[in-house]
Amino acid sequence: MKTDFLIIGSGIAGLSLALKLSKMGKVLILTKKQKFETNTNYAQGGIAAVLGNDDNFNIHIKDTIECGAGLCNIKAVEFIVRQGPERIKELINLGVKFSKEKGILNLGREGGHSRRRIAHSKDLTGKVIEKALLCNISINKKIKLLEYSFAIDILTDLNLKKNLGISYSSKYGYIPKYKKFNQCYGVYALNNFTGTVEKIVAKKTIIATGGLGQVYLHTTNPSIATGDGFAMGYRAGCEIANMEFVQFHPTTLHSGNVDNEERVFLISEAVRGAGAILKTKNGKEFMQKYDSRKSLAPRDIVARAIDSEMKQHGDNFVYLDLRPIGKNKIVEEFPNIYSVCKKYGFDVTKEMIPVVPAAHYSCGGIKTDLNGKTSVKNLYACGEVAMTGVHGANRLASNSLLEAVAFSQKIFEDILQKVKNEKADDLDKTDESILNWNDEGTENNEEWILISHNKREIKEIMNDYVGIVRNTYRLERAYRRIKMMKDEIKEFYNKTKVTVELLELRNLVTVAYLIIKSAMKRKESRGLHYMLDFPYRLDNKFKNDTVIQKTINII
Repeated sequence: MKTDFLIIGSGIAGLSLALKLSKMGKVLILTKKQKFETNTNYAQGGIAAVLGNDDNFNIHIKDTIECGAGLCNIKAVEFIVRQGPERIKELINLGVKFSKEKGILNLGREGGHSRRRIAHSKDLTGKVIEKALLCNISINKKIKLLEYSFAIDILTDLNLKKNLGISYSSKYGYIPKYKKFNQCYGVYALNNFTGTVEKIVAKKTIIATGGLGQVYLHTTNPSIATGDGFAMGYRAGCEIANMEFVQFHPTTLHSGNVDNEERVFLISEAVRGAGAILKTKNGKEFMQKYDSRKSLAPRDIVARAIDSEMKQHGDNFVYLDLRPIGKNKIVEEFPNIYSVCKKYGFDVTKEMIPVVPAAHYSCGGIKTDLNGKTSVKNLYACGEVAMTGVHGANRLASNSLLEAVAFSQKIFEDILQKVKNEKADDLDKTDESILNWNDEGTENNEEWILISHNKREIKEIMNDYVGIVRNTYRLERAYRRIKMMKDEIKEFYNKTKVTVELLELRNLVTVAYLIIKSAMKRKESRGLHYMLDFPYRLDNKFKNDTVIQKTINII
């Protein structure tokens, strides 16, 4: 299969970019499940942008950089902040209906923001954006969206027929040590229905696969968030940066069945912006002990404070009190939170609700430049899977959707300049020169209990040893276990026909490995990375990105 532009992922980053790229050629979007099953769809809060009379670009930039704990790329921050108002207008023109009050955008405020600047659609912003973008995609004849299509690996120079003697198998051949990958030609993709693998060739490929929350036991992310793009990018030779910075959302509903839930329900930070207060089990406020901003402190501070309070008192949750917001405002502005909590037996207008932190967002990812380009030619990354430098060591709430639409615009502009100089028949030549998928010597394996057991073990290791609070002993222990599992899974993968479950496991163990290895390199505490044995921030040694790049054939 051939296309001009290949986008892997159907969240806000991929869909908004697809609409723009369709002006230049054919666009193919791959999504491994249903088109609406994305992290975007579950985003409650909204998009941060300078839209209020009391706000300006400099204040938003300052808030972002302060939250990022010294690691933000200032140029990247300035870029997305200045893009904000224009991108909001663009979404409105595409049919996104943001909440308004008397005809004016009703702006919310979240932790770390010094102004009200969150454009939202009540507490279902992501769902509303996703619906509007998909509606526009559905009527665009230049865009084809393939559901249940799982991108396995990036096609690089090692998949070219001319390198057959070097890389003799497209699935698991010999790759010489220190061999560098330098160009992307598309992907191998699994059709989930037929079980067949096809090569998809494209002029430009964009990884927009979303997050990695499922590597942890408790996460706000949907089941599809298994870190596929991070792992694919790593295997293709991309630079991977700042994977140690995993953001835990401080407030997810503790329903009493949290250990058996695939995705915990997120209680948006916007409720604290509206007046909700964190309290201990005995009803006492505690955030004043940790930060002068109290319940409106940035997420890393709030998550650590909750973790500390639970450990001090031996509790497995704290309370979030929404009652100060007022019943009418709760029902009007947070209808989804109100109804879901009611379903679990909690009336947030009358009682406090139990909450716990859960893995939420990766600030690290595939490193890109300010045009969204990776270190592999013709390969871009956008959205949560990318490390653009915007978030630094900690993401400011609601900057993620802004980053996604801003960098989609930047990637579009960069590709627009490049395609003018490319020949029309380049794709035909490339298609003929790339090896077909080769799974000779593999077989269907009935040992699927191994996959489910390994998946659970990875999640428990990450939850216990690589969570909100870490130390060297815990990280080393986690590394030994994950490295052993990684080798075992590689061996199992090499002799087994691919399935969605196996591919997800392969990606999860790779992502766990990258997070742990990155965390071991940073012997300080900064932002989302808190080390008990290195409790201080050391700018003289660690005020830089943690970069990992694959040089040998390991999964």
